[in-house]
Amino acid sequence: MSATDQGAQGAERTLGQLVASATAEMSALVHDEIALAKAELREDAKRVGIGGAAFGIAGTLALFSLPVLSFAAAYGIHNLGLGLAWSFLIVGVAFLLIAGLLALIAVAKFKKVKPPEKTIASVKQTAAVIQTVKPHPRPVSDQAVGVARSSS
Repeated sequence: MSATDQGAQGAERTLGQLVASATAEMSALVHDEIALAKAELREDAKRVGIGGAAFGIAGTLALFSLPVLSFAAAYGIHNLGLGLAWSFLIVGVAFLLIAGLLALIAVAKFKKVKPPEKTIASVKQTAAVIQTVKPHPRPVSDQAVGVARSSS
């Protein structure tokens, strides 16, 4: 078909046919967009899963390395000429000092946490406004129709 034939055919279509065609095309477009979003999210979810698994394995290996490194440090200190018991005691005290320092940092950070003051003020203001609002009285008309209630 030439461009003039298509134009002539488009001019012959009724308004209902044009609306139906536009609706079908919009529906197809929305379905295609949803399919694209699903495909992108599926890829992102796969990447997040692989990254999370790798991070978990890395954390596990780091946790398992701590005892080995502790023994290596203690035996390293022992090789410097100190007794084995003193070497392990030094490593243990070093871990306790690091843990204490981290605990002090955590306490300092927790003390800086404050309640959400703006939100609390906003909620209080909203509650005060709602408490002062009274329902609008309904106007009583002379032609009010009563509702008969049935007794059961």
